[in-house]
Amino acid sequence: MHGVFHYDHYLLRRQVLALTGKFRIYSPSGQLLLYSEQKMFRLREDIRVYSDENLSQELLCIKARQILDFSAAYDVIDSLSGARVGVIRRKGLRSMVRDEWHLLDADEHPLAVMQEDDLKLALLRRFLLGVFLPQNYDILSNGQRLVDVRQRFNLFRYELDIDFSPDPDRRIDRRLGIAAGILLAAIEGRQDS
Repeated sequence: MHGVFHYDHYLLRRQVLALTGKFRIYSPSGQLLLYSEQKMFRLREDIRVYSDENLSQELLCIKARQILDFSAAYDVIDSLSGARVGVIRRKGLRSMVRDEWHLLDADEHPLAVMQEDDLKLALLRRFLLGVFLPQNYDILSNGQRLVDVRQRFNLFRYELDIDFSPDPDRRIDRRLGIAAGILLAAIEGRQDS
């Protein structure tokens, strides 16, 4: 596994004023670790994550299984080995009110659930306060929080803190958690536009 996936904390930034979604992921010290740019006019999501903005080394691929799928499933693939890291599946109807995603291992066995923090706050975000009430997600396994994915309040760009420190045993692969953060930012970007 590439060295950029050994940190406990990451900051994901999505550029807001761009024709395509541009994602930059930083280390705790502010060093750029990963870069991704969504392709325009894609019917089926295919997000490539690189080691730098020059696209010199592809590290991850996040690929939707179908063109249109309300409960979309995304395969997360380690581009260096070609091995599937896991699957991230959105729960379509549930996510209309409160976002919910299931994280599965490479063999599609359940690992964890990524859930928006609170139903009342989710409703306030969707119907009243929008960007003024940042989102917070927990990745839970058997009720235990393993990862905290927290949106920072910022009117000019979308920022997510991805904190793996509650998971010292590394039950959640950092590549899968980062892919989940990118999907959140990508889908939030489509909903905002």
